[in-house]
Amino acid sequence: MPMCADICTNEEKNARFQRALDRIVRLEERERHGIGMQKEKTLHAVLKAYEDPDEDHHEIPIENYIADIYCEKTGSITEIQTANFGYLRNKLDAFLPLYHVTVVYPIPAVKWITWVDPETGELGKRSRSPKKGNFYSAFRELYRISSYLDHPNLSIKLILLDMEEYRLKDGWGRDGKRGSHRYDRVPTRLVDETVINEPRDYMQFIPYDIQEPFTAKELARSCGQPGNSFSTEALILRKMGVIVQSGKKGRSYLYRVAEDPEPSL
Repeated sequence: MPMCADICTNEEKNARFQRALDRIVRLEERERHGIGMQKEKTLHAVLKAYEDPDEDHHEIPIENYIADIYCEKTGSITEIQTANFGYLRNKLDAFLPLYHVTVVYPIPAVKWITWVDPETGELGKRSRSPKKGNFYSAFRELYRISSYLDHPNLSIKLILLDMEEYRLKDGWGRDGKRGSHRYDRVPTRLVDETVINEPRDYMQFIPYDIQEPFTAKELARSCGQPGNSFSTEALILRKMGVIVQSGKKGRSYLYRVAEDPEPSL
């Protein structure tokens, strides 16, 4: 289902993202009023402007809920979900029988962290997080709505972004960092994105050269992910019908790539 403004090339995507960023992130205002003090968090606002720059399509009441974006021309809804897909369930129950819904989920690719004094608002040292995100980072959230993933009216859009994260030094310990709260996130660069429109699109998460049969741990290694656990990812890929169970190896299940992907019930 096309959105209100289709984006074809990477150049067009990057230009559109930059326009959204320039429109939402006003450094002078952020410095004057304080990072994160706006009603809507920056990451959410930028992605909403990126997906549809027409503000007449934003925050539309539908079925007793507020849709982030509603395009009457295509009859489609876009929901920007920056965390905890569990909160989407009630909306999906209301929207999916009547509308095509695209859930947009941002993933930090490279993240820089700046600490903020909770009393003065003074910005402290900026440092680069050692963690790097990728599309596989979304599977923990996708699992929260696994029962909806094969719905024909649902699409998932994963967006990799470089971003700045501002955290309050309001936790415990001498430096106030342990148990601290995130204040705001500001995207700085569009890295990549992928859209899942149907169950067979999950095939993109399986390396083409993987040796069969394979365990969840072996699948993780083949994907360049930590090998200690990939069970959630395997469960979703199996539910979407792109892998099938094929015996056991010790205590671990073995899987093969499905020849004709079909979602399992």
